Amino acid sequence: MKLHMTVAAACATLFAGAAMAQVPAGYPADYQKIIDGAKKEGKLVIYGATDSKATQPLIKDFNTLYPGITVEYNDMNSTEVYNRFISEVAAGGNTADVMWSSAMDLQMRLASDGYALKYKSVESAKIPGWAIWDDQAYGTTFEPAAIVYNKRLLDAKEVPQNHADFAKLIVQPKFKDKVTTYDIEKSGVGFMFMTQDARENTKFLELENAFGEAKVRVQSSTGTMMERISSGENLIGYNVLGSYALVRAKTDPSIGVVLPKDYTLILSRVQFINKGAKNVNAAKLWLDYLLSQRGQTIIANDAKLFAIREDVKGETTSAELIKMIGKDKVKPIPVHPMVLQFLGPAKRMAFLKQWKETAGKK
Repeated sequence: MKLHMTVAAACATLFAGAAMAQVPAGYPADYQKIIDGAKKEGKLVIYGATDSKATQPLIKDFNTLYPGITVEYNDMNSTEVYNRFISEVAAGGNTADVMWSSAMDLQMRLASDGYALKYKSVESAKIPGWAIWDDQAYGTTFEPAAIVYNKRLLDAKEVPQNHADFAKLIVQPKFKDKVTTYDIEKSGVGFMFMTQDARENTKFLELENAFGEAKVRVQSSTGTMMERISSGENLIGYNVLGSYALVRAKTDPSIGVVLPKDYTLILSRVQFINKGAKNVNAAKLWLDYLLSQRGQTIIANDAKLFAIREDVKGETTSAELIKMIGKDKVKPIPVHPMVLQFLGPAKRMAFLKQWKETAGKK
């Protein structure tokens, strides 16, 4: 279970007004009104499902650009982000100015239900068309769903290279009780990945049955899955968030990562501004910053979350990932209400029922 953490990034100046924030190069001159408005607000509240450690360099750099705005970042898992926002709005209390989460479907539900502010980012033209919906919801990253395995305990020839290989592998006796994936009832991102697999994979039922044979062990967070794979308690994990796994693999000799060669789902952390945001100008600054080349360079090289912009340099960028997997094999999940297909109560219950009867059988 991810801990609730609040990262309060104090302003970068010793006293308010010591530095005048400049309009970024290439932005319209009247952008100064947004900067001045944000300075008066002096605060920004973000609810996010991105680890606090990954967001710290972004918040620090944002404060360098816009001193005097205190950023309060609340780190939760993706389902908690959604539930907390909904309950606070319903109660009429204070809530987030910006919502930023890896559960694209839950974010799109909120945006399409009218909770998002319509705001055309200055950076819109630099973001792929599939990653923007109605000037309300914006994709910020380009992160792969990966297969993660224990390098010490699996022979190189055993390592699956695609989804069919994975399904065949895990029905072997060696893998019983040793396979892990997200708990799709508790993890918003886990549910979304699995439903997208159901759309993409013609042999999805075989995969579900294979999970059942293996007596899959489910977790609500990426971190827990990787700990158990690293220790050998589990041998292999499915649909693990590749951005976190690839970073871990660089320092953990037990962790191996496969980006499936038949298709690799690509997740983009979706952000939107709350239509009822208390600090609406600060929220606009943050949204534009996260999509800017400067913000995206930090997303790639410090946060290691894979930048979505094509003009960003570094290993953890969409350009490098496309080169690695192949343009025809990357399957970005669109920032669009079409991802809501499985979120209707009847469809969701039917999907979970089938999952329990096949993958969940013990």
